[in-house]
Amino acid sequence: MCKQILNQIANEIHTQEQLLYNQKSSWECLVVKPANKWVEEAKNRPIPNMLFSEFWYEGELCILFADTNIGKSILAVQIADSISKGESINGFKNQCIPKTVLYLDFELSDKQFENRCSDNYKNHAELNTELNIPKEFKSIEDYLSHSLQNIIIEKQIDTVVIDNLTYLKSDNERAKDALELMKLLKKLTKTSNTSILVLAHTPKRDDTKPITKNDLAGSKMLMNFCDSSFAIGGSSIDTSYRYLKQIKQRNTEHIYHGNNVAICQLTKRTNFLCFEFLEYGIELDHLKQFNHNDLSERDDQMRDMIDQGLSNVKIAHQLGISEGAIRKRRKALNV
Repeated sequence: MCKQILNQIANEIHTQEQLLYNQKSSWECLVVKPANKWVEEAKNRPIPNMLFSEFWYEGELCILFADTNIGKSILAVQIADSISKGESINGFKNQCIPKTVLYLDFELSDKQFENRCSDNYKNHAELNTELNIPKEFKSIEDYLSHSLQNIIIEKQIDTVVIDNLTYLKSDNERAKDALELMKLLKKLTKTSNTSILVLAHTPKRDDTKPITKNDLAGSKMLMNFCDSSFAIGGSSIDTSYRYLKQIKQRNTEHIYHGNNVAICQLTKRTNFLCFEFLEYGIELDHLKQFNHNDLSERDDQMRDMIDQGLSNVKIAHQLGISEGAIRKRRKALNV
């Protein structure tokens, strides 16, 4: 009898604990649960799938940044196209079935976008600069944020690409505005289970140094609120080469670091510009060298050394780059 009573008391205590854990008061901003409870609930949620290899996963707010004219929009359109088709870009992974993608283009006109992407890519919107902002909104940014939330719900959007951050928030380098913007986008990923890729510029940077999180405009606040981030770097080996580097990650280990960047070549098939994966490499090989800022000057020096019969190893040593970089450059120049 005593055992039965004790069991009833234990069950009642457990029931009351569950009520306390699940109770949500209007003044609470923190959800407190035992660690085991968090783990138990997490096990019941599906594992996020890759949208673009380990660079970007489902449900993440991801930032892609690079210098001007490096190819952010080209890669973003290519990624959006692959997600909408449920296909992988060669050399990269997409683990998802086809998704509805909203591409917000605040830079190109419709004809410029058509010229760049001739594969009938239709999930495309651009900013109407001639619209009249309703009185209840303080700015075009506020109106745009409100419209974005409504479109995601109405059209049942799975994935959003925002090109680019500068146009979404005019003062994104200021901490207050960056914080406001990232809170909104982060909220969208949680409340609507939407995956968001945001493109951003870098301020003028030193091309002789590796890319870091500090190269992103408004880096501190933006990096704090995004789930993942990766960057595109140009190459001193060939003007058509680009490399992709992980800057921040939460759902995976740091795979694409300075000693294992993804090397791509910018190519054009019909009118469709795209990144074509080549191999994995070392970021240092693609950085501009201190003593050879002019690529053509370095090429001339390399040709002279080739004429002298020097090996690739010796040429690399004298120019201060890797032997692999010399091989690639010789192949590009056919020398």
